[in-house]
Amino acid sequence: MINRRRFVALSVSALLGIRTANVLARKPLAPGAAPPEISPSGRWSDIALWQEVPPGGGGPAGDELLTAEGAVRNVVTPSLRVFRPENPAGKAVLIAAGGGYKRIEMGQEAWPAARWLTQLGYTAYVLTYRLPAEGWNDGNLVALQDAQRALRIIRSHEKHVSVLGFSAGGHLMGMAVTHTDFSSYPAQDALDRTRAYADRAALIYPVITLEDPYTHTSTHKVLVGPHASEKENAEWSVQNFVTSHTPPVFLVQAEDDPISDPHNTLIMAAACEHEHVPVEMHRYASGGHGFGLGRPGTRTVEWPAHYRRWLGEV
Repeated sequence: MINRRRFVALSVSALLGIRTANVLARKPLAPGAAPPEISPSGRWSDIALWQEVPPGGGGPAGDELLTAEGAVRNVVTPSLRVFRPENPAGKAVLIAAGGGYKRIEMGQEAWPAARWLTQLGYTAYVLTYRLPAEGWNDGNLVALQDAQRALRIIRSHEKHVSVLGFSAGGHLMGMAVTHTDFSSYPAQDALDRTRAYADRAALIYPVITLEDPYTHTSTHKVLVGPHASEKENAEWSVQNFVTSHTPPVFLVQAEDDPISDPHNTLIMAAACEHEHVPVEMHRYASGGHGFGLGRPGTRTVEWPAHYRRWLGEV
């Protein structure tokens, strides 16, 4: 699938309203709405990633589904939701929430991050990416296609672009920033002849490697399946594609993470160091997985302050 440079083994990364329906509520939400208790404050606009049918075609039918907790699935129209600050700082962040490529945890991860970043003056672009198991003909490539297209769209509007990915969204953002010379889909228009790249990449409790012995994740099951070969596992492992051209990386993880093995951030940090890519890592004794901007009662609440400083260094 990808022409890749094998990484030496290391010991130790068009405006369109989107209709949504609330799976758990008695009444469906209004088009483009989010549950009021988790919706980001302020106004937003939606940008469809593709002018017509996404590359490869296929996909689910009906409406995009949104649970009361803010988890999205049945992604019919991949898109960017743009949150603009009152006083823009001239910088943008592309945000991808996790969910094991089976759903997208907007309410726990992407929307709180977007709300916080807009308060700091950043324009936040929240990515609703296609989920590979929802019947898309291009299968495991579809989320990467959406991520690359999103970067190209944002680049056409913004000068400084960083990415922020959580869990499986961290895997997706890691793949995107390390595959700038890989064409995941045929060019649809002139925009697709531009490079898809980021200036910085923050990966929060990310799934980085799909290689043994780290094959237990939903990310692995969805992207390559339980009977994947070593080659397939390696082709979807972020660390194998880090080069000297990879942008600076910021990593966060709890050492008691039961979903993404804590070695994931160590593996990504080692890959960055091997290629002389600037990397900053923050690891915490407790916090588990899916803590978003921080789990109260644990030191994971400290990472946004570190990230704010690091992001401001651009």
